[in-house]
Amino acid sequence: MSAHSEKHGALYVVPTPLDFGMDLETPASPGQWLPAETLATACRLTHWITENAKSTRAFLKRVNGIAPLAVPLQEQHITELPRAAHKKGDHAPETAGDAIARALLAPALLGHDVGLVSEAGMPAIADPGSSIVRAAHALGLQVIPLTGPVSLMLALSASGLNGQNFAFVGYVPQEPGERARRLRELEDLALKTGQTQMFIETPYRNTSLLQALLQTLHPHTRLAVCGALTLPQQASRSALVSEWKRDQRLKERLPLDAPCVFLLGR
Repeated sequence: MSAHSEKHGALYVVPTPLDFGMDLETPASPGQWLPAETLATACRLTHWITENAKSTRAFLKRVNGIAPLAVPLQEQHITELPRAAHKKGDHAPETAGDAIARALLAPALLGHDVGLVSEAGMPAIADPGSSIVRAAHALGLQVIPLTGPVSLMLALSASGLNGQNFAFVGYVPQEPGERARRLRELEDLALKTGQTQMFIETPYRNTSLLQALLQTLHPHTRLAVCGALTLPQQASRSALVSEWKRDQRLKERLPLDAPCVFLLGR
C-alpha cells in the first residue's frame, strides 16, 4: 500500500541505464548512474508497466545485485505496453490507447505503487509511456518522476548549442529526398530563431544520417553528434559543418553504431 494515499498507489516514472540493447561484456552497475533513492524505489516496487518485459527483468536483476527486491523476480508483476506504442508512440490524446492505459493502472487503484519503465533512459521522453502518465493524472493518481540519465539532456549540455531554446523532433524521414527537405526545414528554423533542433535515428542508420547532414546543411551551421552517452565508448563532437567536412578526426572514435543524438543550430 502506498504511503501517498489510503486507497491508491502512485505511478513512479523510473529511469534505467542507457546501455540496454548494447553488447557490453561488463555492463555498469545501476548504482553508477542511478541515485540511491531511485534504486530504493525500484527495489520496493512489485508492479511494472514497461516497453519491454525482457529488458525490465534484466534491469531488476541488476538492481537486485545492489539491494534485494521486495519480492523475487519471478513474482514481479510486469505488463507490457501495446506493440503499437513501440512503433508509433503513445502521445496522441484521446485515443483507444488511453483506455488501455487506464486498464494497465488497475493495480494502482487497488493500492499498489506502479513503476513505469522503458528499454533505456527516461520513459515518455523519446520512448513510449506518455499515455500511462496521462491516464494516471486522469485517475487522480500521484505521478512521481525519479532521477536518472536522460540522453537528450546529456547531449544538449555537451553540444555547445542553445540550451535556452530547443526542440526534440524525434526521427527524420528515411527516404533521401524527404529527409533532405526535413533537414533543410529544421536548419532554417534553427538559424532564424536560434532554437536548437534535436533528433535521433536507429543506430544502424546513424552513418547515413550523418552523411546526409553534411551533404545538406549549410557550411556555417553548427552540428553536434553525441553517442553512447554514459557508456565507456561515449563521445561528443560539435563543430561547424565546414569543419566536419574538413577535419576527418571529428568522426574518429564517434560511436555511430550506438544510440546517438544529433543536434543542429547556430
